[in-house]
Amino acid sequence: MEKREKENLTLLGNQNTKYCDDYAPEVLETFDNKHTENDYFVKFNCPEFTSLCPITGQPDFATIYISYIPDVKMVESKSLKLYLFSFRNHGDFHEDCVNIIMKDLVKLMDPRYIEVWGKFTPRGGISIDPYCNYGKPGTKYEQLAENRLWNHDMYPEKIDNR
Repeated sequence: MEKREKENLTLLGNQNTKYCDDYAPEVLETFDNKHTENDYFVKFNCPEFTSLCPITGQPDFATIYISYIPDVKMVESKSLKLYLFSFRNHGDFHEDCVNIIMKDLVKLMDPRYIEVWGKFTPRGGISIDPYCNYGKPGTKYEQLAENRLWNHDMYPEKIDNR
């Protein structure tokens, strides 16, 4: 990694990591995409995501899937892990959590395309699996977002995360 990038990344390799105990988008860090001429997906799977129900305060557990096509900036994975961890004591509905995550990452990176899917474990006999996405307006990625949204989860009877 170039020296310039190392100076901007404060979390990677830091042995004194501080784990925020509530929602902390400020921990997110980026680095430069060295392959801006290519379209490619980067996918993160967070099988240990937790947040709190804003009404009961009970914990909700999920696998969060984040897939994006980077433009100029990319999210650094340790900062993303700490960011997702910061939801542990945060009270929001499942749908809010995935939309907040997506909007924070759009604001941070301005990706060409991004989608966030939360597969929450059942509580009270029902699971909720919200999905949201974004494609850069006025580009082919906006059309990609619309297409993926309308064709998302074509086989909902296949449950593979529980």
